[in-house]
Amino acid sequence: MWTCIHDTITITKDFHFSGINYSGIMKPGLNAIMGATGSGKSSFLDILAARKDPAGLMGEVLINGAPQPPNFKCLSGYVVQDDVVMGTLTVRENLNFSAALRLPTYVTQKEKQQKVNKLIEELGLGRVADSRVGTQLIRGISGGERKRTNIGMELIIDPSVLFLDEPTTGLDASTANSVLLLLKRMAKNGRTIILSIHQPRYSIYRLFDSLTLLVNGKQVYHGPAQRALAYFSDIGYTCETHNNPADFFLDIINGDMTAVANSREGCDGKSISRQGIEDKLLEAYRSCPYFTQTQQELGRLLSFICRMTSSYLIFCCGTNKELSYLVHLSHVSALFYFLQVVVTLFLALVVGAIFFDKGHLCTSHCVFRFGALFFIIVNQCFSSLSSAELFISERKLFIHEYISGYYRLSVYFLSKLLSDILMLRTIPAVVFTCVAYFMIGLKMTTEAFFLFMFTVILVAYTSTSMALAISADQTVVAIANIFMTIACVFMMIFAGLLVNLPSIVNWLAWLKYLSIPRYGISALLINEYTGLNFCKGVNISEIPPGVICTGEAFLTGQGVDFSPWGFWQNHVALGIMTTCFLTITYLKLRFIQKFT
Repeated sequence: MWTCIHDTITITKDFHFSGINYSGIMKPGLNAIMGATGSGKSSFLDILAARKDPAGLMGEVLINGAPQPPNFKCLSGYVVQDDVVMGTLTVRENLNFSAALRLPTYVTQKEKQQKVNKLIEELGLGRVADSRVGTQLIRGISGGERKRTNIGMELIIDPSVLFLDEPTTGLDASTANSVLLLLKRMAKNGRTIILSIHQPRYSIYRLFDSLTLLVNGKQVYHGPAQRALAYFSDIGYTCETHNNPADFFLDIINGDMTAVANSREGCDGKSISRQGIEDKLLEAYRSCPYFTQTQQELGRLLSFICRMTSSYLIFCCGTNKELSYLVHLSHVSALFYFLQVVVTLFLALVVGAIFFDKGHLCTSHCVFRFGALFFIIVNQCFSSLSSAELFISERKLFIHEYISGYYRLSVYFLSKLLSDILMLRTIPAVVFTCVAYFMIGLKMTTEAFFLFMFTVILVAYTSTSMALAISADQTVVAIANIFMTIACVFMMIFAGLLVNLPSIVNWLAWLKYLSIPRYGISALLINEYTGLNFCKGVNISEIPPGVICTGEAFLTGQGVDFSPWGFWQNHVALGIMTTCFLTITYLKLRFIQKFT
């Protein structure tokens, strides 16, 4: 028998009240936690599932009369209210992903596949097993099938305890009923299922074995679900014929006047406030046999408990296996990569056409080449801002999978770097360079071409790292975009084209060292202009005044150090900035709030 007990827990966070005590026993079967909106159902469920921030909590959660295992989060199943499955994968692929990373290494691939197939059959997902779950852009399976897929990903480890946070949310009555019937069948097989639910229909309510009612975080009933009506009738609240018990309970809890009018207080003509009803329910429960019986059993079990155990995560797979799976899943959308390359190719053709073979003298040649280089670098910076959505869009999925023991944080971070930075930034940068470089007619040497490509790629890496560092702890893409836009505008001002850097006042000049475009443009200018002679074959006497004939003279006028170290210091600076941004990103993910 599985017993979940939490005795005298005091919660001081995430509630509008303090000094709350929960105590109870939940046995194999379908255990429901009900209450009005804001009554603390989800928080109570998170406490039982060891997914609540332990700060401010006191008490014990016992499993089979023993302290809760430190890795309980990895051993139990938890289905969150908002389905967190990968929409780009099929139902079978999602289940395979869970099996690959959560089952022990001694389980063979054949056994894993058999387990997945059995789950698909039990959950009634055979018809959609090879259909994509669906995203905002991809049409997928229905809400009920999506919910069953989410449940299946937790059942893959065959947990003895399964938690569900409002599993009927967003489902129609028929679909919700089918999901609860599925849970009831699993409960009959000896599994302990604990779920929070708001206001179920009667056909769902009658499936419950145990019922816990909460009012503002306080327990007003914990006992057999089928005897709850008799209990409320004994304390003066009688449910009308044909009224849904769940609706009746919520009416009483919320102080609905119709429900109160049918009580003894209403019949006696007495007026009672909502707070008075809450106090009456709490007092009545603490004097009822269910509460007394529970406390007696808790007293026997708690006498053997001497300390609280700490919590940690246990991962079933090695780092290499986790990394290979995550990198593979990051490359499932080949269409997205293809579109990225197509857009990059189009921009390269446009840039090449605009700056195609412009001028021979420096009066026009320098300006057009400088403008082309500036546009190329700025385009790389702004194109990289799309990576801001990387961690924001997967935030809920990442937190759920990490807490459930799917993979390590370092593996998740590295997989995103390999898939986003290497694939989405390197290949487009190479394509852009190969097209635009020759169309513009830049320096036709092998060394200059590859240095140009290396610089463009490094700028893309640094810009992407900055976007990741800014967005790693954000929850809304729009807010992250605001911060990144402000940063990019300031960096463009100090890039060297819009403002001549030597002319900037000293107390503002230091800002140029924070500009990513400045380092990229400086490197490209040195690479392009060093060794150029714009007046070759022209008589010196025929050169108009003010015309610059050498690339070095132009660089000097722009305040660019074209020495060997002056060239490579730009790449060193970009490398240091990339390292700093990625470190900030990792630390933000490391210390992000992973508990509710």
